[in-house]
Amino acid sequence: MNKFIKVLLVVQFLFLSCIASAAKNDTVLGPGDILKISVFEQPDLALEVRVSESGTITYPLIGEVSVGGETPAVAERKIASMLEAGGFLRNPHVSIIVSQLQSLQVSVLGQVLRPGRYPLEGQRTLADVLALASGVSPEGGDLITLIRTVDGKTTREVIDLAEMMRSGDITHNMNIVGGDIVYVDRAQKFYIYGEVQRPSQYRLEHNMTVIQALAVGGGLTLRGTERGVKIKRLDKDGVTHVLKVKHDDLVQPNDVIYVQESLF
Repeated sequence: MNKFIKVLLVVQFLFLSCIASAAKNDTVLGPGDILKISVFEQPDLALEVRVSESGTITYPLIGEVSVGGETPAVAERKIASMLEAGGFLRNPHVSIIVSQLQSLQVSVLGQVLRPGRYPLEGQRTLADVLALASGVSPEGGDLITLIRTVDGKTTREVIDLAEMMRSGDITHNMNIVGGDIVYVDRAQKFYIYGEVQRPSQYRLEHNMTVIQALAVGGGLTLRGTERGVKIKRLDKDGVTHVLKVKHDDLVQPNDVIYVQESLF
């Protein structure tokens, strides 16, 4: 092969490798990822391999290589170094392309329209991954639970999505990382019965008042009286209290509103 053409091919190979590395310079390899590995001018060393649960791959000539937690660029240098140290190749140029990034996935569960596992392609926020799951379902509430494990330590954070949207404060619109679990809670409910048109359970809206709750229940029947509205409410110890309430009092989660019959 003409020496000039060979040098040109080497430069082209390195250039393409640099582009691939730049595109995934912050990608971290992990279990389940599928890698396409090639070595310049060594077609017999081309391999597609899945990263094991222990974060390793098996590569021709050099055997087991630990790549878990490494970027593709670091893994390339590691394989090249092992090939050269073993006396198999001199100054090998290794390229790794991640064909399937299984390790960088987020689980979106609970009250979303399409619960499941989704790949994280680039930087994604909490709002982004909820959009991937087609958004919150009609039964979904305002509270989002984010569960994350880092270095064996699991943390849990509850985010009020509706409040974040109302206030415009996006500090809680956190960046999501591989392995995160996003759980959308079911909407909080209240219950209403007695002399109302539609006794049932209903979604508790933000800062809902007693009079608004009565309106959701269709209003009073002809026998009902607004002066006879009471709420049965559980305290933190599980004890039920019966409270006489006013129209502008706020309804709390799991409140049971009872409308009495008028005596006249």
